[in-house]
Amino acid sequence: MRGLTKLEAGVGHVALADRPEPSPAPAHVVLDVVGAGICGTDLHILDGEFAALPPVTMGHEVSGVVRELGVGVDPGWIGARVVSETYFSTCGACEWCDSGRTNLCPERRSIGSGIDGAFAPRLQVPVQNLHRIPDWLDGHAAVLCEPLACVCNSLLDPSPVVDGDEVLVIGPGPVGLLAAQVGRAAGGHVHVRGTPRDKARLAKARELGFQTSDEGDCPEADVVVECSGSERGIALGLERARRRGRYVQIGLAGKPVTVPLDLVCFRELSVTSGNASTPRSWGTALELVEARAVLLEPLLSEVVPLAGWERAFAATRAAEGVKFVLDPR
Repeated sequence: MRGLTKLEAGVGHVALADRPEPSPAPAHVVLDVVGAGICGTDLHILDGEFAALPPVTMGHEVSGVVRELGVGVDPGWIGARVVSETYFSTCGACEWCDSGRTNLCPERRSIGSGIDGAFAPRLQVPVQNLHRIPDWLDGHAAVLCEPLACVCNSLLDPSPVVDGDEVLVIGPGPVGLLAAQVGRAAGGHVHVRGTPRDKARLAKARELGFQTSDEGDCPEADVVVECSGSERGIALGLERARRRGRYVQIGLAGKPVTVPLDLVCFRELSVTSGNASTPRSWGTALELVEARAVLLEPLLSEVVPLAGWERAFAATRAAEGVKFVLDPR
């Protein structure tokens, strides 16, 4: 089968290439991939800024249908519409695995970077990774369950947002618009900040009922959620956090940045973050989706065949939409 592959380390070296057909190991399944979302991490892998083990099929935001079962898997999974957690393997014995923080296991391998991922027609994952999705949820929009689980790990375990808080979300990409919805579900009054190039994304934020801005004055906030990963966005977030406010870093810069860190001391800010997702945050994410407290379908901009990956990557980088999804069928 053909898959979008990081062929070598360094900048570039990404192309459609022949990849081995997956066969389910015991306690694993093979999915027919319905959709795989393009994430900022995929751009970082393309740019040589995020660790990967090439040659490896990229893609970790996946929605699919269970096609084959390994030994020991309940036959009831056949044909199920699912999304999948991203960790293919962890050590299972360290303090982080024991505490449910598999995201922090030093030996974890994730689909799309450490082992073959979802930018291909079929994908093997452990059955314990699977979550069924509601019948009403579009299979392409469902790929957003993965970034939502990452947001829930950062914003709801525990939540920095207290009912009535003013919340500033910086960066109106997929993660930012999910974070805005989670912040609102936690009781916050949310303002979404972007830049003039984010016109389409800020329009989507307004459709979802949020106040927005792209230049000029930016409101102070009790909670700042930084989702852009840009040096400018991080600096703005630290500057607009109120005294004894809470600052949450979700966006990845992919490189060292210079920021006014003294403001953390001067304003007695509490700084937190979250690394990807946990089984607990996946459960929370699916509960929010089931309750329709977070909407995924409005964030879906376009579904693109694998052959159109370059255009979809470029559109993602240029902020021409919110979420672009590759469908390998």
